[in-house]
Amino acid sequence: MGDGPVAGLTYLVPIRAAGPPDPDLTAYLEQVAGWCPVLVVDGSAPEVFAAAHRSWSPFATHIGPDPARRCANGKVHGVLTGLDRIGTELVVIADDDVRYDRPALAEIAAELRRVDDPVDVIVPQNHFVAAAGRTLPWHARWDTARTLVNRVTGGDFPGTLACRLAAVGPGYDGDVLFENLELLRTVEARGGRYERRSELYVARRPPTTRHFLGQRVRQAYDELARPARFAAWSTVLPLAAGGLGLSRHRRPVGAAAVLAALVAAPVVAAEAGRRRGQGRSHFPVTASLLAPAWALERSVTVWLALLCRMRGGVGYGDGIVRSAHSRRQLARRWARAAPAAAGVGPA
Repeated sequence: MGDGPVAGLTYLVPIRAAGPPDPDLTAYLEQVAGWCPVLVVDGSAPEVFAAAHRSWSPFATHIGPDPARRCANGKVHGVLTGLDRIGTELVVIADDDVRYDRPALAEIAAELRRVDDPVDVIVPQNHFVAAAGRTLPWHARWDTARTLVNRVTGGDFPGTLACRLAAVGPGYDGDVLFENLELLRTVEARGGRYERRSELYVARRPPTTRHFLGQRVRQAYDELARPARFAAWSTVLPLAAGGLGLSRHRRPVGAAAVLAALVAAPVVAAEAGRRRGQGRSHFPVTASLLAPAWALERSVTVWLALLCRMRGGVGYGDGIVRSAHSRRQLARRWARAAPAAAGVGPA
């Protein structure tokens, strides 16, 4: 596919860092800048912003978030600021830990421009890859189990999306946590369409252990926006307790059957996800074997997430955010907005 520019595409990175820029990220952004314009919207503290500006301004546009676009979700604040500044037809929105190569960017641009069976948003598939000279931490395989199960139960949500700028329009609600789902549902509510590409793999750097641990309840809170999944995960812990109860009541066969099913089902689902879309070349088999442990974690954290919901939301940055809107809520919102945008008032 060549090494030249990917025409009509801007690479947008919303970021808020605690320290100076990682050399790995700087080298990556400079590489991407050789393929398309790079826009970094940085909500970091002034001294961190200044250090990043010295590193990134020679090859990228590096700006702060627009106060007029302020919202509870800092990442969305950065995205909305960036969308207002972009002049290209297409945009890739990516977390700072995402690592595209040029063929993936070119393929995404081509898919968004196709005339037959057009699509407005492409959702690729992330997989963890350590930086040069580093090894994958234990929790990368643990979190990969989540990815694999998601691939066969409604789709995984990566740290990146690619959109036609016109489809994103004026933006999406920035006061919710599950921002990627909110964006996709908002595009749908406006009459657009998105497509998952489970075979289009984009590398992602694993988080620190501290960051990983801090995300456990927050990721479970996302499931409140998908009630059927939330209900399913909330039954796992009671079923496990029931299996243990059968054992105490001297019903070992029934207890063994329940517990075996709770262990086997996540492994089977994860392995099915690993085998989908050439996934075996990107995901280790050990991630499938860790799926029962991840399922047990999720069965506990969904209850903690429900407790957060009862208290008004889950912590994010300096504030509290709620779960994403349902399709029905967004459909009603944009149905009301359409006549106003066209200048049509009530009869």
